[in-house]
Amino acid sequence: MEYDEEDFLNLAGLQHFAFCRRQWALIHIERQWSENLRTAEGQILHDKAHDPFSEEKRGDLLVSRGMSVFSRMLGVNGVCDVVEFRASPQGVTLAGREGRWLPVPVEYKRGAPKESDADRLQLCCQAMCLEEMLLCDPVPRAYLYYGETARRTAVSLDKDLRREVRDMLAEMHDLYRRRVTPRVKPTKSCNACSLKGLCVPRLYRAGSAAGYVRKRLEETP
Repeated sequence: MEYDEEDFLNLAGLQHFAFCRRQWALIHIERQWSENLRTAEGQILHDKAHDPFSEEKRGDLLVSRGMSVFSRMLGVNGVCDVVEFRASPQGVTLAGREGRWLPVPVEYKRGAPKESDADRLQLCCQAMCLEEMLLCDPVPRAYLYYGETARRTAVSLDKDLRREVRDMLAEMHDLYRRRVTPRVKPTKSCNACSLKGLCVPRLYRAGSAAGYVRKRLEETP
């Protein structure tokens, strides 16, 4: 199956969806957004990495910043912070460049490495887009750069991670098509979410309005 361009989802939304399905829906379906310190710091870090149409060559390394990518098979499009093309016999030819080059995406994040797969899923999806666009062999690994540690973390783009990307995107497309915003599932991560004031997770703990009315009626003599 291939998706039409008008049905493409924002690739960056994969990270939101993995973090919290409701957060993703509020941003990408209901078009709601709210800044906090974390999101502002993250945007500054991305602005430093992004320089559209910028390329630089360092020996056997070609660096492209702010590169647009897409996948018709996955139904997504977006922008890679950095794509490093490394000279390799297993790579692909590039217009205006001699030799063969293997694409390796590098995604920049403000904090530290996470226990969840949210960042790794976004990075893997970028690699899958590059593979489809360039008709190249699977990219074996890519990198996440974290501002808090100021170092890269290598990510193995194995079959399980790729399967999770496809399954998660299929669920995202289904929810987006039906315009469904999932119910909130409060966790400790809610305190760090920039949409906490819009989502109001504490209302979930209070129960439904119907439950409240039923309880009050039962208390009435």
